[in-house]
Amino acid sequence: MKRKFKAASAGSLLIAGLVAFSPVSAEELEKVVFGTNWYAQAEHGGFYQALATGIYENYGLDVEIKMGGPQVNGTQLLVSGRYDLLMGYPIGNINAVEKGLPVKTVAASMQGDPQSLIAHPHVESIEQIEEEGLPVYLATFAHSTFWPWLKAEYGFEDDVVHAYTFSVVPFLTDENIVQQGYLSSEPFAIEKGGVKPNVFLLSDYGYPPYATTIETTTDMIKERPDVVKRFVQASMEGWKSYLESPAKGNELIMQENPEMTPEQLAYGLEKMKEYELVTSGDAQTKGIGVMTDERWARIKNFMVEAGLASADLDMSDVYTLEFLPETPVLP
Repeated sequence: MKRKFKAASAGSLLIAGLVAFSPVSAEELEKVVFGTNWYAQAEHGGFYQALATGIYENYGLDVEIKMGGPQVNGTQLLVSGRYDLLMGYPIGNINAVEKGLPVKTVAASMQGDPQSLIAHPHVESIEQIEEEGLPVYLATFAHSTFWPWLKAEYGFEDDVVHAYTFSVVPFLTDENIVQQGYLSSEPFAIEKGGVKPNVFLLSDYGYPPYATTIETTTDMIKERPDVVKRFVQASMEGWKSYLESPAKGNELIMQENPEMTPEQLAYGLEKMKEYELVTSGDAQTKGIGVMTDERWARIKNFMVEAGLASADLDMSDVYTLEFLPETPVLP
């Protein structure tokens, strides 16, 4: 993102006892490159809002947001130094650490994962999907994320799986098909196709990972800890602002991703609010972006039981709580 939005004014800001920040010129801002995990969308809104409204600049940061996509390996770009921070996912972070990569999670924008199972109106529960042996369309990544959890918790078998090619056409033409989808993406497309689906948000059923996390490298933590701290603080303020008044963030999202429409952005924000993806759970009392040792232990336990991680994994290599806002950004 080449375009930078200037704040009209900024007061002095104190972050974690590091230094007091006053309005600074463009030349004094510290450059930060942040990579997302997909094309710009409502699920990224807090970061774009922080950029569009000048929150990052208020914290002395010149942030460039680079969109992800199907051909973008964000972890590789992070480790190689082309990104300073990355929008991540706990399971991916754990996998990277077990491969010896120096990456660490420092905050979690979403307390719940937007990943869902989507079914036709006559399907009323996840249990019904399993009991009737309905075909489930899954992308490849599902087999190393939520599908092992569904198998363990609900008894699904691999023989019901079909390849999901990120098209809702098969779903629309066969009322027995169940498919994966993001809460604010596939259900929107399906509704536009004339079907009001039932959506089963996996985090509501106990699927433990956070989502839309912020990852960085151990070198970044060692060499620029104040920048990491300021980025987390500003991003969480961006999320609070986006949930309250998203217009500026949405404008920037649509500039960066011309295929995104106001209608879909409004739908995505509505669903994030309805399901409290950003503001539920620990975020209610500990602030947006919060993580806890207990939650990370649940994530590890699930992955170990599913054969996705080693039991001897040292979780201090995976995440740290030291960069969370000391003054919570409460919803």
